[in-house]
Amino acid sequence: MLRWPEKICSQHSPSSSPTAKNSRLPSMSPEASNSVKTDSENGSMVDQDELQLAKLGYKQTLHRSWHLLESFAASFVALNFIGGTRAGIFLGLLAGGPAAVWSSYIIAMIFMFITAAVLAEICSALPISGSIYIWAAESAGTKYGRFFGFVVAWWSTTAWMTFAAGNCQTTANYIVSQLVVWEIDFPGGVGFDNIKFRALIWAIAEAILCCAIAINYIPPKWYSRVFRISVALYMVDFLLCVIWLPIGVSRTYGFRSAKDVFTMTYNGTGAPPAWNWILSFLYCAGTMIGFDASGHIAEETKNASVVAGRGIMTSVVATGVLGFATTLLFLFCTPDLDVLFGPGFFAPQPFVQIYALALGKGPSIFMTIIAVLGLILSTSVAIVAASRLIYAVARDGVLPMSGWIGRVDSDRQPKNAVTVMFVFGAFILCTILPSQVAFTSLISAGGIPTTAAYGLIALLRLTMTPDDFKSSHFYLGKWRKPFYVSTIFFNGLVFACQVSPFFFPVTAASFNFAGVILGAVTIFGVLSWYFIPEDKWLRNSLVEQTLRAADEPIATSSSGLRRRESSTTAGAVKE
Repeated sequence: MLRWPEKICSQHSPSSSPTAKNSRLPSMSPEASNSVKTDSENGSMVDQDELQLAKLGYKQTLHRSWHLLESFAASFVALNFIGGTRAGIFLGLLAGGPAAVWSSYIIAMIFMFITAAVLAEICSALPISGSIYIWAAESAGTKYGRFFGFVVAWWSTTAWMTFAAGNCQTTANYIVSQLVVWEIDFPGGVGFDNIKFRALIWAIAEAILCCAIAINYIPPKWYSRVFRISVALYMVDFLLCVIWLPIGVSRTYGFRSAKDVFTMTYNGTGAPPAWNWILSFLYCAGTMIGFDASGHIAEETKNASVVAGRGIMTSVVATGVLGFATTLLFLFCTPDLDVLFGPGFFAPQPFVQIYALALGKGPSIFMTIIAVLGLILSTSVAIVAASRLIYAVARDGVLPMSGWIGRVDSDRQPKNAVTVMFVFGAFILCTILPSQVAFTSLISAGGIPTTAAYGLIALLRLTMTPDDFKSSHFYLGKWRKPFYVSTIFFNGLVFACQVSPFFFPVTAASFNFAGVILGAVTIFGVLSWYFIPEDKWLRNSLVEQTLRAADEPIATSSSGLRRRESSTTAGAVKE
């Protein structure tokens, strides 16, 4: 998930509608837990996913009809490799130039693949909705699990809820950039210092949010088609860029030389040379942050202990490889940097102007439509992940109106949580009207909590629970500690880039408020941990029980399915 400086660019029947209050299982004896395996009416085995969820303290209330493709697409579409590259490559070019972009991208791929392996390991052991804060809590162990669970819950909720709003404005930027291409005069000019222009951006962004939200109200069996259509659209977009764009460039302003692409440096940030180069990781790593989305839909995925982890790994590898290929392509196809960062390129989304230069004004509209559709679908999938996170917090009763927010509909999906996402996103977008700086600051803080959470989970695994979760299908074995250290180091570096000012010397206009906002969010998390009673949410006994259940050995049943042996009680309970 990337944030850009704007200047650069159950077993219930369907009618039962279970709520947050009844989605926690009552405490059971080991015998009762074992008996859950058999249906009293027909003697059939209860679905292994539901059994595993029961051992972790929850009962199935969401639909469970998605498979590997949907798990993969949840992260792949949210990451949006082609859209992320198209929007963010200008950050990398400013920070270090082409040489920094391609070399830093290779480094970022390696370390983000390692980070994904660390998260896939714990996801396999704990395939639960709202997964990332549960992963943090269990990684910290019984003593500190509740504390870190609260903090990461606030971090992750902030990240995913602001991501949708940010995507909507990015989409609006593509649309209004056609004003520049067609040289249409706009009252007051095309610029965020113009209140009329900000009002136009706001209106378009709100309309896009409505479209993305509306898609989330369709039944799960139909939404699986959204996943497929999104993946197909991204590949069409990619192929058009690979085939059509180079043809256009060759007939117009020409390609950049190999020497320029692989050796040219550039300092457009004003930072010291070394830090200027390191700031390129804002782009390179940013295009691969957000693959935890596969974990957020784990309770809706069949064979989740295997499939969710695979979704994480396959999505980040596909995003990294395709993103790198797209990056190299764009490095050869962009105009000279003096032209690219000159006064002639002032559209909110500069790539629209590149399409116009290379392909012509008319074809640029077609490519803009493809990009806009891709971003709307990416926003919709991000809302899927965010709404499952909100649902997970609400079902434990910690939010105001938790009973309503955590209720699922007749299709067994959390539509009310989706509505909460709409209200929050619409409110965030309203901050565009008084000040673009305020909106940009809020949105830019969205990517930082996810990076911090990735690094924190690895740190907690290294220091608190290095020998737990051996039942995971993705257990790292002897590689786990080197992987944890690598994840801590790299995400720490990316975090430093994200809180750093991007332009130097630092002024009031260039000051990065993202770190301040993250600090405030962290304080809210700590205060929530302190003031919310332990019996209300994430009590230590539940953390201990979940950790114990996740560590149960996996056996192979007569049907060939791998399952956890029952040796613990099934979940603690909150009625």
